[in-house]
Amino acid sequence: MVRIEREDNGRKGRFVIYENDTYAGEMTFTWAGKNKFIIDHTGVEDGFGGNGFGKKLVMKGVEFAREENVKILPLCPFAKAEFDKNEDIADVLF
Repeated sequence: MVRIEREDNGRKGRFVIYENDTYAGEMTFTWAGKNKFIIDHTGVEDGFGGNGFGKKLVMKGVEFAREENVKILPLCPFAKAEFDKNEDIADVLF
């Protein structure tokens, strides 16, 4: 079973992905004001690559941005590439 949890202290945060309760990776972000956050890193642990976990983390961030009506600035190369590949998520781009 795969689950993603969000941690956020109001300044920085991360989305953490677990597979069968084992830490598998994270996407970190920094708030830039109240209306946008910057994705600064996406990483998946060794042994969990090839499962689409990086994309799942980015999409969870997109879902969160839509729910909260905020924008995303993807400075992380992986996240930026996901936004470049998928026009359906351009609505949350800053």
